Amino acid sequence: MQDPLTSRPTKTGVARLLAAARYSWQGLSTAWRNEEAFRLEVLLAILLIPAATWLGDNGVERALLIGATLLVMIVELLNSAIEAVVDRISQELHPLSKAAKDTGSAAVLVTMVLWLAVWGCVLLPHWITS
Repeated sequence: MQDPLTSRPTKTGVARLLAAARYSWQGLSTAWRNEEAFRLEVLLAILLIPAATWLGDNGVERALLIGATLLVMIVELLNSAIEAVVDRISQELHPLSKAAKDTGSAAVLVTMVLWLAVWGCVLLPHWITS
């Protein structure tokens, strides 16, 4: 089978999975090198994920704390992808380019609010009753 866009043979099976893993690793490396916000979020996750396993009383609480932490990084990666595509199309200032970048940034902000809300909702009752 061939990729209709590149006319190259498409990988299948294990080769496809390995290629996808390599592309994903390249994406993470690119984000780490180029996005300070992503680096800060990764460092925060390195601290918070172990804390979540200790602070959560059960599997659901741990999953919520860890999931909210990882979701911030996921949305940051998507925002970085949007910014890269917009910049690839044109460096020229344009209202639609601004709207795309601002909306991606807003998604990161909303995710951070969600992260704070989840951590607060899970941990606050523990601290109040202690």
